Amino acid sequence: MRLSVVTVCLNAAGSIAHTLDSFFAQRHPDKEIVVVDGGSSDGTLQILDRYACPDLTVVTGPDRGLYDAMNKGLARFDGDAVGFLNADDRFHDAEALGVLAEGLAKADIVFGNVDFVAGHESGRVVRQWRGSSFRHGHFGRGWMPAHPTFHVRRAVADAVGSFDLGYPIAADYDWMLRACELHEFSTAYLDRVLVDMSMGGRSTRDIRSYAQHNLEALRARRAWLGSGVVDAALLAKPLRKLSQFMVR
Repeated sequence: MRLSVVTVCLNAAGSIAHTLDSFFAQRHPDKEIVVVDGGSSDGTLQILDRYACPDLTVVTGPDRGLYDAMNKGLARFDGDAVGFLNADDRFHDAEALGVLAEGLAKADIVFGNVDFVAGHESGRVVRQWRGSSFRHGHFGRGWMPAHPTFHVRRAVADAVGSFDLGYPIAADYDWMLRACELHEFSTAYLDRVLVDMSMGGRSTRDIRSYAQHNLEALRARRAWLGSGVVDAALLAKPLRKLSQFMVR
């Protein structure tokens, strides 16, 4: 199975090498990475040039933001399955893609666990996202998978379509909701850490961003699941995340 990884970036010279190194260290042999660059001016493109090889595709040019860039990646990948890895994140170890490939041999959608780290040099874990299996209706009860571990077969990507730019900070949540709740695709939870994620993402950098993400997620549930003005997930989703800070 050929696995495609899409990474979007803009002025990521300080972190993109960590992401690329973790991809090229993967032991799974049939893989590609598509890097969509928004027009970096800080040396990111020069770093990408150092990794030039048939397994790396670079798309560069202005875009309308993160999710527009991710849509460009969806349009360019050529694998049997695809997932997204942020430009400041990395695969947890060299077996991550192999584990994902094994899961995708049996299910249409797979996802796993994330360690949030203070920095890739130290690797100090400050937060842990431990997932669980999906059942229809779970999004309405506050469940969601970790997007950096969320990989889907091409048929899923084709059926779900583009990220909705009407959700500036939660289009990934909306996309995963549509993939899981609106179709009958099979899913599999892989109880394994697959990605080390740097703290400070768009939806977690501060309280305001976190609140905006939750309100956009509610809007997605109202659009697709018929949720009310307020639903159970509006409270349950934040509460589920409290356990992530209990680092073992």
